[in-house]
Amino acid sequence: MVKRIILSVFTLMVGLAAIGQDAQFSQFYANPLYLNPALAGSQKCPRVKLAYRNQYPTLGAYRTFAASYDQFFEGLSGGLGLLALNDVSGDGAYKRTEISLMYSYHLVLNRDLALLVGFQAGFTQLGIDKSKLLFPDQIHPLYGLVYPTGEVLQENVSYPDFSTGFVLFSENYYIGGSFHHLTEPENYFINTGALPMKMTFHGGASIPITRSRLARGRETVLNPSILYQAQGETHEQLNYMLSITTKDMITAGMSFRHNFNNADAVILMLGFSPDKFTIGYSYDYTVSAQKNGGGGAHEITVGYQFPCAPKKKKFKTINCPKF
Repeated sequence: MVKRIILSVFTLMVGLAAIGQDAQFSQFYANPLYLNPALAGSQKCPRVKLAYRNQYPTLGAYRTFAASYDQFFEGLSGGLGLLALNDVSGDGAYKRTEISLMYSYHLVLNRDLALLVGFQAGFTQLGIDKSKLLFPDQIHPLYGLVYPTGEVLQENVSYPDFSTGFVLFSENYYIGGSFHHLTEPENYFINTGALPMKMTFHGGASIPITRSRLARGRETVLNPSILYQAQGETHEQLNYMLSITTKDMITAGMSFRHNFNNADAVILMLGFSPDKFTIGYSYDYTVSAQKNGGGGAHEITVGYQFPCAPKKKKFKTINCPKF
């Protein structure tokens, strides 16, 4: 019973916190459509991405699943994308499911510079499973759990959602921004409230270090990048990442995430890109006041780049990190 009480309190805390901020991924460039709708079709050929994140596994806190598909269409002068996400908190007591469509217009400014502008429309449903919660009015001081609860919760909430974004890039450098939840939709179970708009700014570079003469087109590349996110009045964070991809298509990197008051986590990453596949794993080691008591976070991403009919390219694709 004590465990159920702890789980119930924790679920309400993380559930209400989750209402106020979006799920996050450490391998943010491995989830391009979740990062920025402007990245739909950025690799020209059809692309599938899958991601799984388990944050604070010893507490059963957050488990997030994401899947996306996108490709470029010449007749639309841009890319189309489909994104689905499922976020589960408190051992399944709180769930959020999102599905959205996006379009990105691709504009070639000159032979060295291109601009992508994306638009996203989606639908979100939130749900609470009351059977997995325990409320104080259910507990008798002598006999324990004997009463039905009188708590009234709205167990399901749904709303439309809209976002936009842009990416400006050359062959080796890129900068972008996205703005999610433009209308700040209402989403609440107990008290009225709105989901704050999330602002994201990201940028980076792909800097060739060496080139392999044996493996044509393969080279060792250094990938520095930075991500800034702000959502609401209290949630801000910065993420600095540095990775290297060898000519053997092995990627290793490290990232540091913090807000403006406290350090959050040191993130270790390892990826492999055999042929058209990309596989990535990362581990978040918590360095905040919580230390690593929750078990950090494990994240796995898998991607596949389908071949497309050979055509004359008007502009090169974005050289983002592979994992």
